[in-house]
Amino acid sequence: MNYRSTRGSNEYKRSAEAIIKGIAEDKGLYVPERIPALEIEPTELIGKDYRQVASAVLPKFLDDYSQEELAHCIDRAYDEKFEAAEVVPVVKAGDAYFLELYHGKTAAFKDMALSILPYLLTTAMVKENEANKIAILTATSGDTGKAALEGFADVEGTEIVVFYPRDGVSLVQERQMTTQEGNNTHVFGIKGNFDDAQSAVKQIFNDPEVAKVLAESGYRLSSANSINIGRLVPQVAYYVWGYVQLLKDGVIQAGEKINVAVPTGNFGNILAAYYAKEMGIPIKTFICASNQNNVLTDFIHTGIYDRNRNFFVTSSPSMDILISSNLERLLYHLAGGNGEEIAEMMSELERNGSYEVSDLIRKGLEDFYGGFANEEETAKAILSMYENSGYLMDTHTAVGYKVYQDYKNATGDETPTLIAATASAYKFADSVIRALDPSETVTGFAAVDAVAIKTGVKVPTGLEGLSRRTVRHDVVLARDELSETVVRLFR
Repeated sequence: MNYRSTRGSNEYKRSAEAIIKGIAEDKGLYVPERIPALEIEPTELIGKDYRQVASAVLPKFLDDYSQEELAHCIDRAYDEKFEAAEVVPVVKAGDAYFLELYHGKTAAFKDMALSILPYLLTTAMVKENEANKIAILTATSGDTGKAALEGFADVEGTEIVVFYPRDGVSLVQERQMTTQEGNNTHVFGIKGNFDDAQSAVKQIFNDPEVAKVLAESGYRLSSANSINIGRLVPQVAYYVWGYVQLLKDGVIQAGEKINVAVPTGNFGNILAAYYAKEMGIPIKTFICASNQNNVLTDFIHTGIYDRNRNFFVTSSPSMDILISSNLERLLYHLAGGNGEEIAEMMSELERNGSYEVSDLIRKGLEDFYGGFANEEETAKAILSMYENSGYLMDTHTAVGYKVYQDYKNATGDETPTLIAATASAYKFADSVIRALDPSETVTGFAAVDAVAIKTGVKVPTGLEGLSRRTVRHDVVLARDELSETVVRLFR
C-alpha cells in the first residue's frame, strides 16, 4: 500500500513515512492509492474483542508494519486505560444506536486514534531509521489537544506543541490541556479561533525556515491532527466494530445496510466511516451533522464550499470550524484521484474562501445527507433524550442525534442508524446542565457536580479532581506569534 498527496504530487510514500511526515510536500494530505478491501466477512468478527477487530482493519492500510509491530501498537493502545471493558460500547437509546467513543483517558473520541498514534509513529521512526527527534505540532478545537498530549507525554524522542483557541473551548477542555504534565509538552492558547490555529500550523509545516531551524536542532515536524494519515486509519476500525456489534445483537442481518450519523467539523470522523464503507461495510447514508457553523451542510446541498460567513462560538466547540481539512481527502477520492483538480480547488479556497466542485464529485456526494442544529435545538435534544430514555448526551452527540431526527423526518428512512457519540457530557457540563434545567446558573466545575447530582451518571476518571490540578501552561499568543514561538522552542 502506497500513499500519495491529494494535490497530485508524484511522490509515493509507504505508510510509515507518510505518518512521520504528516503533510505532503505539495501541502496536500496523504491518502492511500486505493482503499483496501476488508477481505473478511463481518460475521467472522462476531465475538472478537476490539483489539482483534482493529487487527483485521489496520494491516490493510499499514502493510509495511509487521504483524508483531502492529500487535504491539494495538495492544498498548487499547488496554485498561479505557474504562469500558469493550472499549467502545454500542448502546441503544431512543430510536438509534450510540457508538460510544469517549471511554478513554480524556473522555472524547480522539482517544481512539491518539492512543495508538504515538506507537505507530515511534515504530515508524525505527523502521525508517529516523535519527532526528520528532516535533509534534497540533492545532485543536478542544479534544485533539488533550488526547495528543496524553498520548505523547514523556514519549522518548518527541516534543509536542499544542495550540488551542483561548476563548473557543470549554473550561474542562482547557483545564485538561493547561494542567498537562510531561517534560516534552508545550501548550499555548491563541487569540483567535480554531481555523486561525489550523491555518497557522499548516503554514509552519510548509515554512522552509522553520524546517531549517528544527533540522539544525535535530528535529523534524510531524502532526497529531487528523491531517496525519496515522490519525485517520485507526478511526476506520470503530465503524467496522460498530457494524459487527449490531450483527451480534441481531439488530441487522449479514449484508444489511446501516446509516451512520456523525457530528463533525473537520470531517475526519465521518471520512473514516466512508473508508469503512469502501472497505466493504454496508453503509447506506452518511448523515453529516453540523452546528451553527454549517459550512458542510451548505456544501453537501449545493456543491459550493464557502467559508465566507459568520463564525459562531457554540456549545459544541469542537465543531466550531469553517475550514474542514479532511474534506479534501473525500474530494480526491470522489474526483477519481485527480490531484490537479483538488489542488486548484484548495488554491481557490485559500485565495477566495470558496470553491465549487465538479458534477462527478457532486454525484459522489449523493450518499451524504447534511444538516445542522442551532443552540436551542441542541439543548432540546439533550433534554428530550434524557427525559424519554434516561440517556445523557453531550452537546456534539446531541447535534448528531437532532440531525438524524431531521433526516428521518425528511426521508422516512427506518434503516438502523449508528450515531457517533463523541464525548462525555461532563466535558461540556455548563451547557448540559442548562439543557437539563434552564433555571440552573452554576458554571465551570460546579456544573460538573450539578450534572452528576441530577443524573447519577459517573464522572469519567480522567476528569475527577481536574479543578484541583496545577495549571502548568498559561501563555496566550497572538495569531501571528505561532511560528516564532515554535522557532524559539526548538532553536
